[in-house]
Amino acid sequence: MKIDKTAHKANIKHFVEQWSDPTKYDEKQYSQSFWNALLRDVLCVERPEEVISYESRVKLSHTSYIDAYIPSTKILIEQKSAKRDLREKIPQSDGSELTPFQQAKRYATQLPRSLYPRYVVTCNFKSFLIYDMETPDGEPQEILLKDLEKEWSRLQFLVQEESNVLQKELEVSIKAGELVGKIYDAFKAEFAKVRGDGSTPGALTVEDLHSLNVLCVRLVFCLYAEDAGIFNKDQFYHFMKSFRPENMRGGLKDLFRILDTKLCNRDPFLEEKYKAFPYVNGNLFAEQPGEVIPTITEATANILLDQASLGFDWSEISPTIFGAVFESTLNPETRRKGGMHYTSIENIHKVIDPLFLDARKAELSEIKNVKNTKERNTKLQEFRKSLGEETFFDPACGSGNFLTETYISLRNLENEALAEQHNGEAVLDVMGDEIFVNIHQFYGIEINDFAATVAKTALWIAECQMMQKTAEILHRNLEFLPLKSYGNITVGNALQIDWSSLCGGGIPLAPAGEPSCATPTAGPQTPAPQRPAFDYIIGNPPFVGARLMAQGSEQKKEIESLFGDIKDVQDLDYVCGWYKKAAMLIQGTDTQVAFVSTNSICQGAQVPVLWNVLLNELNVTINFAYQTFKWESESNKEAAVFCVIVGFGAKDLPNKKLFDPMTEGSFKIVDHISPYLKPGTDTFVTARNTPLCEVPKMCFGNQPRDGGHLILTEEERTEILKKEPNLEKYIKVYMGSEEFINNKKRYCIWLKNSEPADILNSKILGEKISAVREFRQSSKAKTTNGYAKVPHLFAQLTQPDDKSFLIVPSVSSERRTYVPIGFCGPEIISSNAVQIIPDATLFHFGVLTSSVHMAWMRAVCGRLKSDYRYSKDVVYNNFPWPNVTDSQKERIECAAKSILDARQKLPNNSLAQMYGEKMVVLTDLCKAHQANDAAVMAAYGFNKSMTETEIVAQLLKMYQQLVSGNAEN
Repeated sequence: MKIDKTAHKANIKHFVEQWSDPTKYDEKQYSQSFWNALLRDVLCVERPEEVISYESRVKLSHTSYIDAYIPSTKILIEQKSAKRDLREKIPQSDGSELTPFQQAKRYATQLPRSLYPRYVVTCNFKSFLIYDMETPDGEPQEILLKDLEKEWSRLQFLVQEESNVLQKELEVSIKAGELVGKIYDAFKAEFAKVRGDGSTPGALTVEDLHSLNVLCVRLVFCLYAEDAGIFNKDQFYHFMKSFRPENMRGGLKDLFRILDTKLCNRDPFLEEKYKAFPYVNGNLFAEQPGEVIPTITEATANILLDQASLGFDWSEISPTIFGAVFESTLNPETRRKGGMHYTSIENIHKVIDPLFLDARKAELSEIKNVKNTKERNTKLQEFRKSLGEETFFDPACGSGNFLTETYISLRNLENEALAEQHNGEAVLDVMGDEIFVNIHQFYGIEINDFAATVAKTALWIAECQMMQKTAEILHRNLEFLPLKSYGNITVGNALQIDWSSLCGGGIPLAPAGEPSCATPTAGPQTPAPQRPAFDYIIGNPPFVGARLMAQGSEQKKEIESLFGDIKDVQDLDYVCGWYKKAAMLIQGTDTQVAFVSTNSICQGAQVPVLWNVLLNELNVTINFAYQTFKWESESNKEAAVFCVIVGFGAKDLPNKKLFDPMTEGSFKIVDHISPYLKPGTDTFVTARNTPLCEVPKMCFGNQPRDGGHLILTEEERTEILKKEPNLEKYIKVYMGSEEFINNKKRYCIWLKNSEPADILNSKILGEKISAVREFRQSSKAKTTNGYAKVPHLFAQLTQPDDKSFLIVPSVSSERRTYVPIGFCGPEIISSNAVQIIPDATLFHFGVLTSSVHMAWMRAVCGRLKSDYRYSKDVVYNNFPWPNVTDSQKERIECAAKSILDARQKLPNNSLAQMYGEKMVVLTDLCKAHQANDAAVMAAYGFNKSMTETEIVAQLLKMYQQLVSGNAEN
């Protein structure tokens, strides 16, 4: 379908307006009309009914229908009504509960392999969630109906086979990073040649690496400039092409000096090819001491000119993404690990949208609705001016992606307001200062000087792109060059710098083009500020866990110095330092802060240590938060990190937003957010040695400390019994988390209560015992040395001799709704990778395997990577048990037995299989768990419709009452 751009824009606008009140639309009645209109008006499909099929039949335990399917691109669509949350589980006809995505995946399993979907799209008329089935466990991308006018191209993958449109901006930036990597490697090889002995390349010096990094930044700017209109089209290419490769080095040196020289100061007899270049300024091309440009070979020239210049359009890169990709490309450590890491634009907006951007968008929308033109234009002008008065600070800015995306977002708002002004009844006079938002509002600290340089370059590129958009609105050219000097990125250790010294606190912002302040340094406090040092503090501080910081390391010392002599300071992650510094800086101000952090700071042992300081000593308040979500590197080659976002301030704001990533983009308005990121009071669950309630004690399984000599694989067991079959009575099944959950076989030599003669007469046992003794004697741990006296026994024995016990895995996957727990007989030896309850009954099993206990566990447990880490001292010992009647107890016991009975019907399946993604098809097991959940909920007096968040809030209240009662007694 041929259509001009103006008509297409009008069609998209009409589509959005037509469907902008989706609350009146029903899934079945309007679904086909919606998708036909989307394909026709937005994606320009002339006959959409020939492209998409509806109500395709699939056979489950009953006949079901796929809402829509696009065969050419293998897109499976699950449509819901507007009232449905796309991340919320919905009851199915078979009794199970599935999210729309899970429902679509179930349909997909019934399709022929040739029709298996490439993407799954779930939609509720107002939002599209897009799941890439190449990485089905990844976070979906979201496109909102209201944003289609500017984001419609992201839906082109629906009709463009093998389309990369969905990831175009990302992939362009990644490709740019790869090109920089090639350039970097080529120049690095030349440095290595001159540092070597003629036959073997040598190691680069610190000065070499600095020169190489500076060179790459400058080349990227030149490549971008010739494609983005800063230079003439292909000007850099033609300039370099005018030299033979061996002379390019000298040409580059001269060009860099020219770019840093004002036109009025240039040699009047310059060759035309030099004279044609503009003055850039910004210190980007300023001569630096020891600056070196290596030899440019023919191969390097080919990469630079044919691949990077002619072969690639740099104008389409995203400065937000590219800055981080650029830094990763040139970071040898990151490249060795095979991952390019950056904060995605979506995740940046999870921080800045609720922090300030949503409110600013709402403010602009309200102004645009003002009827009186003069009043509206006055308000628009005031709005734009106010955008330019706020300051933003990222104290771990890296390559500047938070600062860059924030700048772009504010400039987009300013451009939107500017466009509204110029579309009024009267055309505004040209103002002396058309653009208020400028890069001098943005401050950062970065420990790596190269990353700081990349951050400045990314901001300049963003400034150029936004200037071009403004020029389109004003219908006139705007001068981007010369660059403005920008010194707001401080190179240094953020935890050792006084943040209040970084300008902004009561110091008027410098006008564009003038230095905003002297280079900030660590030092004494500045005088009392006239205004907050910064209006907003944002960022993604380093992910370094407490256990990864060695005792006595610089990082440990920094945390200890900041937090002082508080109990359990050694449990704090490195990121906690940024929280403490920010909380100290914002005292008595309206400044709001939002950081991305690993979820460990809001779980387990760290909560009472960190948040007692922040909430009770520094009196900050959590004003919004994102509960745990998956944070992945672009390459997906490394394990995902699980994160939270915490927005806080010294000022207590009303209408706190608590976001649940499981229901993408949705949030609840709550009165208070606890440090566990749940509604409710600031209750701290601290470790305790004994249970808070009168229940059986939990302990670790048996710890061998044997150097592996008493533990056997199935093959080793078989080999031993071939040689000495009489040892069979001493070889026991050995059960840890892995063995219990995945039904794996491992064994141990268990010599408790053994016959001495059997040991004396066995060569194998003699060798094993000697090896254990030697291992324990050579250990650096004194406690282990002591166990050398009993080398035939496990070091720590907790095994019940004559009764069954309940086994709880210490670590279990976060993907499971229920942590698998169960009973084992005394003939099975538990390892210290599980925790056991020797005196547990069916009642205890029922409560512990219930949704109530699972909610508690998820809220307060620690994590190992993304997996649940069950702690007896935090999770079990603090769990508030229900006071039950005999009938309630009997109901729970009956339901608990049904769970065990349902498992016994699946003897060939592991607990991992039973409790994995396919659990929904195990009807008996699901029904048994649902009955058990209902019985336990009733015992607590909980309403069956309560959400997990509400359950946790009630449990924390019970916990607080129990703790208070124990303290009084």
